[in-house]
Amino acid sequence: MKITAIGLDLAKNVFQVHGVDERGHALVKKTLKRAQLAAFFASVPACLVGMEACSGAHFWARKLQGFGHTVRLISPQFVRPYVKSNKTDAADAAAICEAVTRPDMRFVPIKSIESQGLLVLHRARQGFIRSRVAQTNQVRGFLAEFGIIIPQDAENALPGTVRELLLQLVAHVRYAHEQEQLLEARIKRWHKDNEASSRLAQIPGIGPLTASALVASIGDVSAFRNGRQLAAWLGLVPRQHSTGGKAHLLGISRRGDSYLRTLLTHGARSVIICAKQKPGYEQSWLGRLLKRKHHNVVVCALANHNARVVWALLKHDRQYRADFSPQAA
Repeated sequence: MKITAIGLDLAKNVFQVHGVDERGHALVKKTLKRAQLAAFFASVPACLVGMEACSGAHFWARKLQGFGHTVRLISPQFVRPYVKSNKTDAADAAAICEAVTRPDMRFVPIKSIESQGLLVLHRARQGFIRSRVAQTNQVRGFLAEFGIIIPQDAENALPGTVRELLLQLVAHVRYAHEQEQLLEARIKRWHKDNEASSRLAQIPGIGPLTASALVASIGDVSAFRNGRQLAAWLGLVPRQHSTGGKAHLLGISRRGDSYLRTLLTHGARSVIICAKQKPGYEQSWLGRLLKRKHHNVVVCALANHNARVVWALLKHDRQYRADFSPQAA
């Protein structure tokens, strides 16, 4: 019998493989070392391979695609219901194999090596920002122990050891800020050279950082059937608890990438601040919405709207137009 689907449980050094035929009968149950994995898939006829979307998954997905396999990445939360009995590597591989063959399963887009490289820059930049903010707060806390409140107290009587320590901490804050600026400059250079990212930056509330992160994270936009699916993937739609035909909407789900969601919501806040200063603001869509809804609700609504516009621009290869209407299209 021919293997038609394989579930691959990823790890650092030991990988579990579970292969089935077209009837679902198990044909392969193997434990492979890292050095053996590529050779195994090179010898297996092209088939469907499923993996959990975790560390290293995109690397192995690209590598197995090079062998002619059709690779699908699945969110771990969608694999968990298929795990039988106790959790083991073999049970996980079997569950992945079962999940990847479901016709209505949702998959994670496979990122290119260029997209992964850009997202590494974004994550490193965020790491320096967190380090800078944490170190700054620590310095403020140390000074507060001596009754000094920045920037109100100019004169102080700090011990020499504390002064030396604070100079060292401030130097670390400056270094983190410099590295943050260098990484941001590299991201902006990538954004300038990327046509899709430049088009997204035309949307109000989306700048080079948000546009580049969206393009790198989304990858193939055809993986989403419509803009609402993209907004749901970003966690910008309400959670539901519906039963008996009665729809009960809760707060936004906050699923997906929190970094992308943060960029979009902060961009929406800036748009609202600027819109309030324009004439005719109260008659605009934002103005009317703010009269009826809480400010934070409007921020999420605008972020959701921008996510749908992002999908439309990427899907149909269009430029942003502020006066665009579906009827005219």
